[in-house]
Amino acid sequence: MALFNRKNNNAPSTTATLAVDPALAALTGDYVIDPAHSSIGFTVRHAMVTNVRGSFGEHEGSLTLDGANPANSAASIDVKIASIDTGIADRDGHLVSGDFFDAETFPVMSFRSTSAEQLGGDTYRVTGDLTIKDVTRPLAIDLEFNGSATDVYGNERVGFEGGTDILRSDWGLTWNAALETGGVMVSDKVKLNFDISAIKAAPQA
Repeated sequence: MALFNRKNNNAPSTTATLAVDPALAALTGDYVIDPAHSSIGFTVRHAMVTNVRGSFGEHEGSLTLDGANPANSAASIDVKIASIDTGIADRDGHLVSGDFFDAETFPVMSFRSTSAEQLGGDTYRVTGDLTIKDVTRPLAIDLEFNGSATDVYGNERVGFEGGTDILRSDWGLTWNAALETGGVMVSDKVKLNFDISAIKAAPQA
């Protein structure tokens, strides 16, 4: 199901009227991300030999889906840095310190979409601005649309999952330590993972 415009390099320059998919049109509206059924996580190489996985327990965000004009769809999310959880309290404390995120000065990491496109099937690329600390840089996130459903409480839901890779140094996260055997303690490359469930908001009167 196409939620966003699909690029067609062979399309004529004139504007054509396209039929609207009724199932797609039914999804049009504003959605609130459900933090209880969503996760924002990351994976980073540690000491060159293993992976450390973590997540952010507190976040909020919204989606706007436009079935009649998918190019108007948008997404935004804010993540509370202090909610980081890697399973080890001392490591979490180091990550929120000035060596890394400096959560006291910069408590929120945010993403604001600027465009979206269909890559094929139910796979989409959402492009926007990611802000960490005082640095804002463009970021593209590939997501798979998992479908829509009405839950047992009558909430209309949509689901997405996917991720992207970043270099943390691009956002000023440069702390590291050299290993005696060569290499560094923490890789520059970080994998970001998203599993999003969003609830359709009731239309305003």
